[in-house]
Amino acid sequence: MEKYLREMITSDCQEVIGSSPKALDKLRNRVVYVTGGTGFIGTWIAELVSYLNDTYNFGTQLFLLARDTNAFQDKVPHLAERSDIRLIRSDVRNIIDIPVEVNYIIHAAATPDNRQHMSNPLAVMESITKGTAMILDAATTLPNLYNIVNISSGQIYGQQCRDIGTITEDVAGTLPCNSITSVYPEAKRYAETLCCAYWSTFKLPVVTARPFAFIGPYQLLDKPWAINNFIRDALTGNTIRIISNGMPVRSYMYPSDMAYWLLRMLVDGKSGIAYNLGSQYGITLRDIAEKVKRCSDSTSEIVIKEMHQDDSVFVSDNSLVFSTLGLEIKVPIDKAVERSIRWFRERIKN
Repeated sequence: MEKYLREMITSDCQEVIGSSPKALDKLRNRVVYVTGGTGFIGTWIAELVSYLNDTYNFGTQLFLLARDTNAFQDKVPHLAERSDIRLIRSDVRNIIDIPVEVNYIIHAAATPDNRQHMSNPLAVMESITKGTAMILDAATTLPNLYNIVNISSGQIYGQQCRDIGTITEDVAGTLPCNSITSVYPEAKRYAETLCCAYWSTFKLPVVTARPFAFIGPYQLLDKPWAINNFIRDALTGNTIRIISNGMPVRSYMYPSDMAYWLLRMLVDGKSGIAYNLGSQYGITLRDIAEKVKRCSDSTSEIVIKEMHQDDSVFVSDNSLVFSTLGLEIKVPIDKAVERSIRWFRERIKN
């Protein structure tokens, strides 16, 4: 990876860790196992742990499990070649055992890309449900396991209207079970219940994180998410298109905040509890498109297609993580957009 981009990541890690890494001291000389370890979440976990090892001598070891480890080696060779990171090539559905020295697990093996949910729904559901069961079953044999973070999804809350405002963890949510759009969130709901069952039956320490939306380095601009498409079109001089009326409200978390929050949930999260993982600051798609255009100095035209009316809200309420874990957003939306644009512009250039 280009030196400039690596320096950006290091700066991001430094910002969220601050002047003292004491809050993450439980990770010192421990072993962390990450499924989906070469994806967006896993890559950021690897960056943050590498920073802790290099800067504060944490001595944390990482096992990154993924079906395609070659892609990771091509994408981030500076991580793949590290002695404190070991890549394991396997499908999570085939896991029988986990290295006995593992102390912490982050289960992140699933994609939120709805194109895959539509094109291969049965495989997506099996990967989430069977994959979670295999990991939990294997985890019951670990002699020194301190905690597991199961990555669920904010989509389990279903669609929320504007009257609801931000979404708290106790919102039951509703999903249409006869809709193909429910494949991913319904599987995630089942996986959460499975975690609860293992916690109840085997006293397995499991915490759930429910991600909302993110924007930043290591994402791809061809993903089917509005802000990614806005940035792509702004940087390539194409028309920025908003399919709806522009009024859906979303929030966006920068990935360094995401990775730090996940590590804090890993070391301090309470078993049986679900935590939201996202920004509490909502913004309409119309306004985020304007912000992307302004931050990128783009001349692209913004066109609102108004193909359907949408007043939905998908914004995290962070009262629980603020009050119990003392977490905060270090990178506000303006900085998140600016840094993302710098990153993607440099990637496009090279």
